[in-house]
Amino acid sequence: MRVSGKHYQTLWYENGFINFIDQNSLPFLFRIRKTDDYRILCQAIIDMDIRGAGAIGVAAGWAMALAIREADKQSNPDLISIAYQEIRSTRPTAQDLFHACDFVFQHRNHPVDAIDAAQILHSNNIQEAIKIGEFGEELIHQNSRILTHCNAGWLAFADWGSALAPVYKAARNNKSPFVYVDETRPRMQGARLTAWELLNENIEFRIIADNAAAHLMMNGAIDIIITGADRIARNGDIANKIGTLQKALAANYFGIPFYVAAPKSTFDKFCESGKDIPIENRNEDEVLYIQGQDQDSTLRKIRIAAPGAHALNPAFDVCPASLISGIITSKGIIKANTTEILSLLE
Repeated sequence: MRVSGKHYQTLWYENGFINFIDQNSLPFLFRIRKTDDYRILCQAIIDMDIRGAGAIGVAAGWAMALAIREADKQSNPDLISIAYQEIRSTRPTAQDLFHACDFVFQHRNHPVDAIDAAQILHSNNIQEAIKIGEFGEELIHQNSRILTHCNAGWLAFADWGSALAPVYKAARNNKSPFVYVDETRPRMQGARLTAWELLNENIEFRIIADNAAAHLMMNGAIDIIITGADRIARNGDIANKIGTLQKALAANYFGIPFYVAAPKSTFDKFCESGKDIPIENRNEDEVLYIQGQDQDSTLRKIRIAAPGAHALNPAFDVCPASLISGIITSKGIIKANTTEILSLLE
């Protein structure tokens, strides 16, 4: 991740502590937080200070490792099972979280091994993102106009990202990609995070209202759509940030390629179809209020809905495999079907 020309990872382990970029402070304040307490990492995942499927997974792995180390220091083995349940309950949809937690939990008898296991997950997350970028770049032509939804870039992984990794690779190979950035209500990850990343990468883009995407598709302004995913079922159905289904439906209608980018840890081979993916419902305040910076640079949270009104806030929707042109993985671009997914996971 480039920040003012300097390279960062979204989170990293150093001298016994996890350092992580506080994503809720962005894009107005670049702040790095530091902790050696798994509970702080759990709360950061819940509050979305750490967000994005890949980054959630890496954070969950480190949280499990920190808990195992703490249990060993306190000679309190019961803490490991308690922490395991706490970490797994932070967010229900992203498969990477459960994969990482389970992987490190297997090393619970040896704290050093648990730290090593978390580091393996961390490194694999970065390496898979790099490969996703390389394979996905093949889909991007000179001056391609790409639509994204939510943030699946640097900040959503330990580094590089999923959906944006091909864009970054294309830009570094002088293909001059142009990105339409969905604002992505209600958390505004596109307007706040994707836009911030693209500015740091000097990639041309425009933020658009979520409802503007179909209009641009109809008028021939979009060449390809690439999104991330939080869970991919065995049959190729995917769950992603709410609003992804609308983009896929419109893309199908207008004949625009719709691709999903994800590492192997996002696939859930025990999940039959999208109907079995748990959909997180978050606090209604995310819809009723918005936070931003006013003209005197003061951060403010203001209500934007009618006083007394209430809201529903599903965080994800399910996009059926039939609407997906392909899934960009670290092993290549595969079809969204059971045969190719199970082959990938072997």
